[in-house]
Formats: sequence, C-alpha cells, structure tokens
Amino acid sequence: MIRTPLRPLARIIKARAAGENPDAIERENLRLRHEAQRDRARARAEGRLLVLGLAFFAAFALVGLEMGRLAASEPVEPESSTGGAAILAQRADIVDRTGRVLATNLLTHALYAQPAQMVDPERAATRLAAIFPDLDAAALLKDFTGKRKFIWIKRRISPEQMQMVHEIGDPGLLFGPREMRLYPNGPLAAHVLGGAGFGREGVDSAEVIGTAGVEKTFDSWLRDPANGGASLVLSLDLSVQSAVEEVLAGGMRLMNAKGAAAILMDAHSGEIVAMASLPDFDPNTRPAIPPKKQAGDSPIFNRAVQGVYELGSTFKIFTVAQALELGLVNPATMVDTKEPFVWGRFRIHDFHNYGPQLSVTDVIVKSSNVGTAHIALMIGKDRQQDFLRRLGFFEPTPVELVEAPTGKPLLPQKWSDLSTLTISYGHGLSASPLHLAAAYATIVNGGLRVTPTILKQPNRQPGERVISPEVSAIMRDMLRQVVLRGTATIADVPGYDVGGKTGTADKPKPGGGYYDDKVITTFASIFPAKDPKYVLVVSLDEPVETSGTEQRRTAGWTSVPVAAEIIRRVAPLLGLRPEVEARASDGLTLVAN
Repeated sequence: MIRTPLRPLARIIKARAAGENPDAIERENLRLRHEAQRDRARARAEGRLLVLGLAFFAAFALVGLEMGRLAASEPVEPESSTGGAAILAQRADIVDRTGRVLATNLLTHALYAQPAQMVDPERAATRLAAIFPDLDAAALLKDFTGKRKFIWIKRRISPEQMQMVHEIGDPGLLFGPREMRLYPNGPLAAHVLGGAGFGREGVDSAEVIGTAGVEKTFDSWLRDPANGGASLVLSLDLSVQSAVEEVLAGGMRLMNAKGAAAILMDAHSGEIVAMASLPDFDPNTRPAIPPKKQAGDSPIFNRAVQGVYELGSTFKIFTVAQALELGLVNPATMVDTKEPFVWGRFRIHDFHNYGPQLSVTDVIVKSSNVGTAHIALMIGKDRQQDFLRRLGFFEPTPVELVEAPTGKPLLPQKWSDLSTLTISYGHGLSASPLHLAAAYATIVNGGLRVTPTILKQPNRQPGERVISPEVSAIMRDMLRQVVLRGTATIADVPGYDVGGKTGTADKPKPGGGYYDDKVITTFASIFPAKDPKYVLVVSLDEPVETSGTEQRRTAGWTSVPVAAEIIRRVAPLLGLRPEVEARASDGLTLVAN
C-alpha cells in the first residue's frame, strides 16, 4: 500500500517560497484523507444494507409463498411421526350384476380432543353434549380435566355436526379425516353385504375392514391397491332383490310369521340373483352380535344360509329322483300307501288317507309320507346317504359368505333304517334353504351338480352329473303336476309355467321333541318348468294363515302364495316373457269388411 505524505516536501518548499503557511497543506491533506475514508465506509455500509435488504425480501417472499400454498391446500391435522405401517383407508366399491352401487366410500371426519390445548373445557363439554345427545356432559368434562392428552369423542360425524363443533371455537377440539363405508340402499341385501367398521386408527386416517358378509370374505381383495380400484361384482340384481324383499316382508306380515327367507338362483350357473332374510338390519348401523342363545332370532342372523331346518316334504323329490335313476320305479309304478306304515314302535301317517296305492307321480303330487317311505326302503340307507352327499347335504354350502360355514347340516348321529324312512320325507335331517335351492337346481337343470355363488360368473363350468337328463325331465314334469293339481295350486302364475314342491315340518323344541302348533313351511319352486331358468325357495318361520274360519299353517296356504307373488313380480324383471295360451275357438267366424 502506497501512503501519500501529509507534508510533501516539494509543496512545503514551494509554499515557503511564496510566503504561505506549510501547516495548511497538512490540514488540507488530512481533510481529504478523512473524506476518502468516510466515502469508503459509507460505500461499505450501503452495500451491507443492500445485502441485508435482499435477504429480508427473500425471507418474506418465501414466507408469503408458503402461506399461499397452505391456504390453497386441504386442511389437515398435524401428523406425528411413527415407525408403524401406513394405514390403508381406500376400499373398492361393491356393485350388483349390472354395475349399480351396493357399497361405496364416503369422506367424513372423526372428532377428537387434546385437553392440554382446550380453553374452556366446561363450555366445550356442555356444547358437545347438546350436539351429540348420546354423549354425557359430566363424563366429557371429567375426561377433559383429567390427565389424558388425547381423547376420541366421535369416530364419525356429519358435515352439519362438524360445522356446529367448529362454532364452539375451542382449539382443543380437532378433526381427523375419515373414509367411511356407505350402503346407499339401506337394508337392501344387508345379509349379503354384511357390513364394515374401523380397524387401526390414526388422527389422519382409519383402516376400513369388513365385519360380516362379502365385506369380510373379500376384505383383503377390497383393500388391495393392486386391483386398481376395480369393483367387486356380485351376482345380485338390485331390482330383483328389492322386489323379493318387498314381497317377502309383506308375506311375512300377512302370514303372522316371526321370520322368513327367500333365495332366487340361476338353475344352471348357481348364481344367486336375490337372497333375503327377515328380520333384517341396516348395514350403515349394524347392530351388535346377540348372545348365543338368541342368535337365531337376531336381525343379523342369515336364515337363508345359517338357518338349518327340517325342510319337510320338499325332500321327497330327492327320494323319487334317486329311485328313478336306479331304475327301481317309473312314474306310473304303483306304491303302497296304506296307513299307518308301522316300523317297530313307530307309525308313519299321511296328512290325508290316500287309499291303498298311489303312482309314483301321485306320491309327489299328493305328498304321501307313506309312499315316499316305501320308495326309500327300496333304495336303502347307504345309497340314500351317497345321493344326498352328492347333492351337497353333508357339508356347509361353499357360497362366498363368511357365515356359510356355520350353516352345516344336522345329520342323525346314527343313520338307522328309521332315519332312512323319515329323511326320505324331510324329517331327521336339517339343512339350510340355500342347500335346498342348490339341490333343486341340480335335479331340474338336466342333472348337473350346482354350487351356489354370490359372484357374477357367466362362464362357470357345470359340476358332476348326479342324475340323467331323462330323469331330470321326469322330475320337472312331476313338479309341474304339483302346481297344476297338487298341494301348490296357488302357485300357478299365468304365463310362467311354475313347478314346485311344498314342505311343512313341525318345529323342534330346544329341549327335544316338537311343538304341536309351530311349523317351518317351505316352497321350493322352478320356472319355467319346461326349461327351468331359475329356482326360488321361500321359507316362513311359524306362519299362521288366518283369513278363513280356521287357522292354517301348511306350506300350501303360507309359503306358496308368497312365492307366487314373488314370481309374478320378478319374472318380467328377469326378462322372461309370459307364454300366452291360445284361447279355445268360440265357434264364431271373423269376416273382413
């Protein structure tokens, strides 16, 4: 660094020669040096202020941008860091066979509290109890003033309730987003769908898991992101299901029954088009599981799948079909029907005295216990067991419902000759209405084993052959004769060629024996009988028909009219055109003008 002297010698000599004061030169140079230092210091200060200003501007710009981003984003509660697995809340929809929604998801919120952040716990407790009548203000206040740092208040709240909680204005009341399961059709197909609830929960999400029905059976599939949001397609038809439930509920009230079940099944594929069990429930607010002793009377009990009952004379069709398949009889074979039929100390009677003999066809048409028992003797217990096993009566139905394994048939502990006789006409073996529907479909569809399913599977492969197509055709004709001139004449729906078989069974007492005035009535029907497309089974628990002077409890007066009305309502929905019979000529000749 080169320093400029304050008293340069040349200027000092010159100033002295001119008579000037040399000290003035020093003062001038000192002033100039101070001014230069001051200018440099000011420049440095201005530079520093500029840099500091730019830094403040950048900081405020970043804060402004972040505030704008937060204002434009969806509000969420703070999320604490955990080492656990992420909660998967997304769940696929469930739809019917035509794509109509049966179960979907709805975005809602949960309400929780952090007492440490609450301003006025007493006011908050009082206001919350007013918004949610099921909450107790005193209990809430005790929780808010206790030692807990986190409290769940409501797992699900509506948008209106959320707004009212907002208006309380307490910062300790917070909301967590929830994706809840919604069943837009209410109780419709409740026993098939089952229901869903929350599993693992956090403040920002909750795991939706199936609790019953197909929701639980296909829980992992419905929650699997690999499915790409694809819906679970059921075999149910929403319109048909609605009609079946409406008619069944009306029939249950008219017949004074305590419960009812109905199953409408495709006779070839086994697809269940409608399944109803009454009383029912709303899966949006699924009731609690009842005590075991009351399970059969609970709304959540699926009578169509879980209920196992003696199905009465509907079983006679299996006895006759097996005898025909074995070549033991033909439709015109005469069978002994003299009563009583004595076996040891037991006596078998018919509902009416049908005389000494009936043809095999009339044994079915008139529903003779005695005639059916004689045919069962020809078959024998070993062959009878094998046939019923092939029809599926020895195991629960493999339908895709989590409740299905509980519907295991009740078989005799010792299959004696007497068991062979009574089982031939539907007593001594208990099965579910779904078992019966699948077995009837096997008998009438040409003889191929049918396995019921609740999923839409149009290309399903048929099962093993159980009876020949010829025997199947004979059985279809017999079932049609039951409707034309037998115990189910009320089921003759014009245009739809209905066939079927009635069954009335005394209801067993819990401690053993049977009630004298309580029955389970069943009507297993097919339509159209010439080429069956569908099987319909209707069962009523303790029905009593009271329109006449005497109380009537048989299936012909209870289950049959309900089934007939169901067929009348659903056949057009299923795309079946009625067959109109040509009117007889009245002898008139039409002449054109």
